[in-house]
Amino acid sequence: MNQRKIVVLGTGGTLAGAAADPADNLGYRAGELPIATVLASVPALRGLPLESEEIARIDSKDMSFAVWRALARRCGELLARPDVAGIVIGHGTDTLEETAFFLQSVLAPAKPVVLTCAMRPATAIAPDGPQNLVDAVAVALTPGARGVVAVCAGTVHAARDVAKQHTYRLDAFTSGAAGPLGYVEEREVRLVRPWPAETARAGALERVLGAARWPRVEIVMSHAGADGALVDALLAQGVHGLVVAATGNGSVHADLEAALVRAQSGGVKVVRASRCAQGQVQDTPHDRLPHAGGLSPVKARIALLLELLA
Repeated sequence: MNQRKIVVLGTGGTLAGAAADPADNLGYRAGELPIATVLASVPALRGLPLESEEIARIDSKDMSFAVWRALARRCGELLARPDVAGIVIGHGTDTLEETAFFLQSVLAPAKPVVLTCAMRPATAIAPDGPQNLVDAVAVALTPGARGVVAVCAGTVHAARDVAKQHTYRLDAFTSGAAGPLGYVEEREVRLVRPWPAETARAGALERVLGAARWPRVEIVMSHAGADGALVDALLAQGVHGLVVAATGNGSVHADLEAALVRAQSGGVKVVRASRCAQGQVQDTPHDRLPHAGGLSPVKARIALLLELLA
């Protein structure tokens, strides 16, 4: 029997980035190289059962619903194939946590879907992408691996918890208080907690693939001097949902909260998430708006998008 394969899907990012000067780790263009070219440049991947496909070649700051839909569709197709053991996705770091959470929410796969990335372009003197790819493939080939995870700098993160924590260093991601799922050490995975086991929303993938248009959900921030002007402007534009990046334990400036409560009364879905990097929002007797628990504002936005699609 032929060995089951790993399919590597490219979306661009710094992993596929290129700069004119190998010493330049900032002035590069993301998504310049095809994923097949990137894979071919990594000797440690030769001889492994890999296939590659290009989904997009973008800077992940420009991630779109169209690319998410294409990724979800292709992942769903590949995961259904018995000859595919898992999927690796090359992705930019800026929105990796959002794509990971989106895919886990609509797929919750029984096979591994591993997002990986780079903080230095492929043309750098010492690029980090090749090792991240080797580690990601090792995770995807691990017996029993499941769910959407992210692999960067030898650490395995669950989609629900992963967040970019640093603008520049190679170890740019954290899992916050939850901690990582595990570590990749010389192509062996050492788990410290179980693989993700969440279930996808019933019919979520079908709704994503069949939606003629996505709901408009925006994030507003509570801060010193905040008011309701931005909320009122978004309501005038027909916004469907609002996430407020609240302070502390989900607290919201009184003037902003008043506008959000008016929006909620008018039928707009409103959710609070905290600006704090760790912890989760706890209920209080004074709550006027629902909260997103431990989800960050960007992940709360995705959860609300999927809720409104339903």
